[in-house]
Amino acid sequence: MARPSRTGGKKSEAKARNASPAKGRKTTKTSRRIAPAATRAKRRPVSAPSEDLKEAREQQAATAEILKVIASSPSDVQPVFEAIAASANRLLGGFSTAVSRFIDGMVHLAAFTPVNPTADAALRSTFPAPTAVLPAFVLAARGESAQIADTEALADERLLEISRARGYRSVLFVPLMNGGLPIGMISVTRVAPGTFAAHHMQLLQTFADQAVIAIENARLFNVVRQRTDDLSEALQQQTATADVLKVIASSPTDVGPTLRAIVEGACRFCDAYDATVLLKIEDDLHYSAHHGPIPAPREAHRITRQWVTGRSVVDKVPVQISDFLAPEAAAEFPEGQRRALEQGHRCTLAIPLLQEGEAVGAIVLRRLEPVAFSTKQIKLLQTFADQAVIAIGNVRLFEEVQQRTRELSESLEQQTATSEVLQVISSSPGELEPVFKSMMTNALRICHARFGNLLLFNGEGFILAELHNAPAAYGELFKNGPLRPGPHTGLGRLIATKQVVHIADVQAASDAQGDPLRVATIQILQARSFLAVPMLKERELVGAIVIYRQEVWPFSSKEIELVSSFASQAVIAIENARLLKELRERTDDLTRSLDDLRTAQDRLVQTEKLASLGQLTAGIAHEIKNPLNFVNNFSALSAELTDELNDILKSAALGEKMRGEVDELTGLLKDNLQKVVQHGKRADSIVKNMLLHSREGSREHRPADINSLLDESLNLAYHGARAEKGEFNITLQRDFDAEAGSIELFPQEITRAFLNLISNGVYAATRRKTEDKEPGFEPTLRATTKSLGTTVEIRIRDNGSGIPREVQEKMFNPFFTTKPTGEGTGLGLSMTHDIIVKQHGGRIDVTTEPGQFTEFTIVLPRKSIVSGADRGKP
Repeated sequence: MARPSRTGGKKSEAKARNASPAKGRKTTKTSRRIAPAATRAKRRPVSAPSEDLKEAREQQAATAEILKVIASSPSDVQPVFEAIAASANRLLGGFSTAVSRFIDGMVHLAAFTPVNPTADAALRSTFPAPTAVLPAFVLAARGESAQIADTEALADERLLEISRARGYRSVLFVPLMNGGLPIGMISVTRVAPGTFAAHHMQLLQTFADQAVIAIENARLFNVVRQRTDDLSEALQQQTATADVLKVIASSPTDVGPTLRAIVEGACRFCDAYDATVLLKIEDDLHYSAHHGPIPAPREAHRITRQWVTGRSVVDKVPVQISDFLAPEAAAEFPEGQRRALEQGHRCTLAIPLLQEGEAVGAIVLRRLEPVAFSTKQIKLLQTFADQAVIAIGNVRLFEEVQQRTRELSESLEQQTATSEVLQVISSSPGELEPVFKSMMTNALRICHARFGNLLLFNGEGFILAELHNAPAAYGELFKNGPLRPGPHTGLGRLIATKQVVHIADVQAASDAQGDPLRVATIQILQARSFLAVPMLKERELVGAIVIYRQEVWPFSSKEIELVSSFASQAVIAIENARLLKELRERTDDLTRSLDDLRTAQDRLVQTEKLASLGQLTAGIAHEIKNPLNFVNNFSALSAELTDELNDILKSAALGEKMRGEVDELTGLLKDNLQKVVQHGKRADSIVKNMLLHSREGSREHRPADINSLLDESLNLAYHGARAEKGEFNITLQRDFDAEAGSIELFPQEITRAFLNLISNGVYAATRRKTEDKEPGFEPTLRATTKSLGTTVEIRIRDNGSGIPREVQEKMFNPFFTTKPTGEGTGLGLSMTHDIIVKQHGGRIDVTTEPGQFTEFTIVLPRKSIVSGADRGKP
């Protein structure tokens, strides 16, 4: 802090300014030790140090107080300006102090110390004012400090008028500089004429620097807060979208739950009072989903441009009326205004549901107050509209798929039945009984019938070959030889026509009333519906398949076709079986591909999370670095001020005991400050490494020391693992060849490759200790380098569980990992291989013994071939 009449005090002021991060200066011993002898001679006598100390303490207290205000008001600079004005006025012995800001060529009053109501009103009336209105404003706007010893001696009438109104004679102006540009000024006035001391100007400059820090902090804070708000809003919208997608996925057969979720989400995230979905059916819009207290009418509405929703559907664009009571809205939509008055809403937004360029409905939002929906809300509602279209399309497609599936299932069932019969035929070429039994079993199953028989025709009548599920009494009809049915029975017509005979109800048929076969069919089988399919060979009847139902249930054409297919050529059945096999194989392939795609998607999501974590790390490191610079700079400065304090106290009249205590305390203080500086530098190094390794990729191709990069990677991997798991521990062994030296490479990318290999080694070694629990086993990782002339060899060896042979063949493939879900992305070794081999023209090999060790050997050329166009491209 400044001491008015001592060179040392001025040096302290310079040190304080140099320590400020906003100024971007570095404190050096040279700048603090260049005061000329003449200046040193002007120091106050050593016999009166108390006033200097008192003033320094007051200035330090004021600075600390302002820093507290800055810390407590990161987004509001007004308390900081008021604290700066009050402190500057007090420490400079001012009559009044004002803080102003330059905005678009105008000077705006930010804060001031009050004098009296009249004078304060006069000051307020001066602002805002152009920077050219007063010479002091002009100088400050150019980044120059200025002071006026006596305003009464000036010819500037405007300034003279202001000074008289406020009641001061002298004034000091100091600009607020940010990045070399003036952004404001601080002015201090006094009642008496005269110039301000140089150390007062320096002190005021310190306050100006603090004001700049506060302004910049507020700007950065507001930027971060705005970004946070935007991200929060985006997250809410993504959550709403995800919720709707979940409903779509869980209700593929019903669009209702999706539409209800959409209207609920639209009300919640678009701040709507009421939401409705209307779907188009022919020329009308029908209400399909509704959420909110405004009653939704049940009747359909004709699609016309005379109402808001109808116009949105006709024109295929969003239509919004922010206030139905506005004259233009009333003139354009008189019916809409009438309904709005009845229902109590003022604002309406309609978004069409577009499917392949055609409107299939609309989403409508309403508000009670005349407040238009924002662009973001309209965009979100458009997303909801797209999701509604997806849901509608999904239901339609699902129904089509279901119908197609039923058809395919039925065809598959029929083909399966045919295939089974053909298999029996193929496996029993000389045996008719198993073939007939299989035919009847499948025919009855497919046709949902209870009874049936297979008859062979010998030219005179039918012989019973297979009686399936029918009572034995029915079989007695065929005991006495071939059965010749009457010409009016179903089987009689089949013999005559050689075509399918289908009778919906045999009991209602009027012909063949006394035929024994008909009587037995009705009395013994209690049959109602009847189907007989001829078995033809070269247009000659060789038999028939007969199926009975005990209820009136006519057979379908597909069922008749199925029964007829049992007499078809075996070649067709075999071909159908082949097609069925291909269909199943294709289905299995698609299922496996879908599983692989989902696995890859999960890994990509995990990779994205890791990238986001890197960005978060960079953000945190940036935020830590500025206060860390404060700690380091002020700690170093405080240590030097401790030396100055000892120098001043040497000539002070202190008792031996007190001097001993003072020396002990200052010594302890200096030691503590040195430790703070030491640890602060270590923390600064860690922050720099965090920033270095959080970048997405180095753009610089340059020579780098390979030993340093490998050592740095070991430290980063170790401390990263320790930060994640406090109980983690591993022995790191280093054997670096001093001749390895420098290599031309992309340092960031090589470091990333080293980190991947080291992290995998650490994981394997610690996992072996955790899972195997071998007595005396200690995880160890060894890193070595060796110069090979034009190349350098790097070896990374761990005593982990090793790599199985089947894994070694896939370990460098993208997305392949053996780690549990969530612990690995499968990209680390693939990226490492690309960095070493493709990017740097090197070689990477692996030697491993399961259960013992794994060693990666990397060979890098000292001079990698990178064209000028490729330099900087990782």
